[in-house]
Amino acid sequence: RDLVGADGRLLIVAADHPARGALGVRGDARAMASRSDLLERLTTALARPGVDGVLGTPDILDDLLLLGALEDKVAIGSMNRGGLQGAVFELDDRFTAYTAGEIVARGLEGGKMLTRICLDDPGTAATLEASGRAVTALGAHGVMAMVEPFLSVRREGRVHNLLDPDSTITSVHIAAGLGATSRHTWLKLPVVEELERVMDATTLPTLLLGGDPGGHPDETYARWGRALRLPAVRGLVVGRALLFPPDGDVAAAVDLAAGLVHGDGS
Repeated sequence: RDLVGADGRLLIVAADHPARGALGVRGDARAMASRSDLLERLTTALARPGVDGVLGTPDILDDLLLLGALEDKVAIGSMNRGGLQGAVFELDDRFTAYTAGEIVARGLEGGKMLTRICLDDPGTAATLEASGRAVTALGAHGVMAMVEPFLSVRREGRVHNLLDPDSTITSVHIAAGLGATSRHTWLKLPVVEELERVMDATTLPTLLLGGDPGGHPDETYARWGRALRLPAVRGLVVGRALLFPPDGDVAAAVDLAAGLVHGDGS
């Protein structure tokens, strides 16, 4: 299918967290450990009207393909999963999943790369170089390159993404300059304060990430709704907040998000 429909917007369900060893949701450290449970949640989400597709690693997308859940859906391949959560090498985020060549050969609509930028960690240089090569290769084939940038720091041995407006703006400028072309580059950005000022930092189409689910869902939906009114924001890429809602009703959570993205935003 075409990448975007008539309204130019996208709602993508994300399921690439487990490949980095990130299995937790809220207080449950093993929430995503069951593959059968995760696939059931994903197939429920993908069957709902207004859901355009899924972002996942090869194992996830292969399972969904065999289940027939990818018919007429956008499929985005997650590329660099080598920066395992909590590892001393977490910021040396190697490309261990899809390559640009495989994404094109398999007919996927795009490739996504996590690009964390830590000025105190030499692993950042390798991640930036690999991300730049991937953007160039995907762009040469006319395929979406989805770049997810963060300015990051280490505190007490753990990686933290800086989610203030100025740090996000800095990451946007670095990400936008990756690769030999930006013709097919999309950004995947967090919903932060002063988002209007953040979005003024780029002309690239942008999808907003759901982030770690926390707080009351109504507050999350309201924040998404306000952000989706900005012209450059083209939709959402959300994983755990939709797949693991507090009340367990995946279909209802997805329907609310679809209404925000493809409806009137209220």
